[in-house]
Amino acid sequence: MKDRYNELTIKLPSEYIDPIADFIASFSDDGIEFGDDRLIIRSENDLTYIKDALVELHSQMPESFDISFNLESKENIDWIQKYKDSIEPIEAGKFYIFPSWYEPKDGLINIKIDPALAFGSGHHATTFSCLNAISQYVKEDDSIIDVGCGSGILALACKKLGASVDLCDTDPLSVESAKENFELNGESFDNIWEGSVDKTDKKYDIVIANIIADVLKFISNDLKKATKDGGYLILSGILDKKEKQLLKSFDDMSLTERIQKDEWVTLIYKKTTQG
Repeated sequence: MKDRYNELTIKLPSEYIDPIADFIASFSDDGIEFGDDRLIIRSENDLTYIKDALVELHSQMPESFDISFNLESKENIDWIQKYKDSIEPIEAGKFYIFPSWYEPKDGLINIKIDPALAFGSGHHATTFSCLNAISQYVKEDDSIIDVGCGSGILALACKKLGASVDLCDTDPLSVESAKENFELNGESFDNIWEGSVDKTDKKYDIVIANIIADVLKFISNDLKKATKDGGYLILSGILDKKEKQLLKSFDDMSLTERIQKDEWVTLIYKKTTQG
């Protein structure tokens, strides 16, 4: 172990924590520590390339937001073990989400996800709420698509309940991560592709999209088109202050449940008319 390590702290608004962490995880396997308004990355390697990539991404994003960086060298400790010690398994609905350095738990459906290696480990409020919704709405033999699948945790949960699952993500490394996590859990999917829901002509019993409100609004017609009549649409990643902007895009569906955890909202719609 080297005497020193590098620590990059990224301060940004809370609604951008998930997408920016997802972007970092697409090209770096260093562990990401989540805070309310910051992400922290530690590595014995130089982290300047991550900062440079985020500066470039920020310059190209259509919606401006404040972001700042602090990169410093620190005296090394066993921060990998410290990070592992900070990650505990969670129970969400019928599921027990645990990293590989823990044991499975009897009486719950076990899903193994290593949060240092894959974005989406159940700890964030949006993923937690989705897992609770999946526990309630997904039935055996349902057809499911996980849009913006990230680590694949939500699709894995559906598969564990006996559903058939498709997955997609615009990030090719997320697609690979989801494949690896299905293999890690001894499960299989029907189809997976790089891109969004507009690349399928299928209709599903349940469409799940845990992204951010702006993207959900942008792809709303594609999400509704992919939902069977009588089927459900589970939307998450919605910051409560963005909720009103989103509701109009889905006012032709029936809102059956609203779940809020912290400042994050999950909306569950039922498709009751031909669309």
